[in-house]
Amino acid sequence: MSAQETIGVAFDALAANKMRSLLTTLGIIIGVGAVICTVAIGQGAGEQVQEQIRNLGDNIVFIAAGSVNTAGVRMGSQATKTLTLADAQAIQLHISTVARLSPGVGASIQVVYGNQNWSTRARGVSPEYMQIRRWPIESGSIFSQREVDVAANVCLMGKTVVHQLFGDLDPVGKTVRVQNIPFRILGVPASKGQSPFGTDEDDALIMPYTTLQKKIAGIDWLQYIMASATSQADMDVAQKQIGVLLRQRHHLRPDEDDDFIIRSPMDLAQAQVQTSRILTLLLGSIASVSLLVGGIGIMNIMLVSVTERTREIGLRMAVGATRKAVEWQFISEAVVLSMLGGIIGILVGMAASAVISKIFNWTTLLSALSVCVAALFSAGVGIFFGYYPARKAARLHPVDALRYE
Repeated sequence: MSAQETIGVAFDALAANKMRSLLTTLGIIIGVGAVICTVAIGQGAGEQVQEQIRNLGDNIVFIAAGSVNTAGVRMGSQATKTLTLADAQAIQLHISTVARLSPGVGASIQVVYGNQNWSTRARGVSPEYMQIRRWPIESGSIFSQREVDVAANVCLMGKTVVHQLFGDLDPVGKTVRVQNIPFRILGVPASKGQSPFGTDEDDALIMPYTTLQKKIAGIDWLQYIMASATSQADMDVAQKQIGVLLRQRHHLRPDEDDDFIIRSPMDLAQAQVQTSRILTLLLGSIASVSLLVGGIGIMNIMLVSVTERTREIGLRMAVGATRKAVEWQFISEAVVLSMLGGIIGILVGMAASAVISKIFNWTTLLSALSVCVAALFSAGVGIFFGYYPARKAARLHPVDALRYE
């Protein structure tokens, strides 16, 4: 009997007990659907984290003023005044693995326009900051180095602040008041959205760091320096070189702790990616238990089928069917059951992913690999759990099978 005829007979045998066949495939349908859906959710979450990593910027190395111990009390990061503009200039001059950098200071501010006001965060940076962050200007333009040098009252306004103060109006060229100081809005950066750390990137006013130092914060040191390594491979080297340079500049003895902190936001973001992958694997593993249950259901029903069709098996052997042909007949029935369940399960999983994405506004990402793996796995379940019943059928003695009542 050809493979086509074998499959045709398998369909006929399964069609004779439609309800039983449908209930048998239900476990496979649920298992495959659950695997497809959970993997799509996990991959969607992973893609969101990857997008957030891309939004972080260009191979960022973050240097912050360190903690300080005062009378036995340890203050948090950015509590010291040891990080200076000269440090930033030295890093730019002596560290070859740093492509560009921006000095940085920050402060909480109140922005007022007309009868509207909004509490936000001011970021004092240099023009290179926008390049480091890969943050394009949507309208208007960024401030120049000359405006940094003269501490000009100019700024970029994040989209969240624009929405709160201006609504749908174009803010470029308008004047707002920050701590009772007039600031002219030069431009509006494109929306960045939420950072991997849960903060709204667009809820900020970006201005020259000299302006923030002298006119708002009243300080002459830096709270942080944001640098961009020449490549992702050079990030670790850049961090080590910067650490050595700053220790030398700050005259720290070997037994003294750093008075600065060097971090890469990529480290935390990559950890989130790894967590997302582990969660996807865990959810997929849990969902695949349903496939195991479905496989056991197929084995059970095939054993019942062998018992019910004992006389049929004996008759086939009596007219010349080989043991191998009988074995393949029952394996093909198990594979057809599992593959039908797999195909329906894939469709169910895809539909469930779309519904979850729409209802809960979660990002889901279907991949061809997960669909192929689910299909192959369902076929494997049919072969694995169908083998024993098929082998049992093939080992029946024709005479005994024909006498079976």
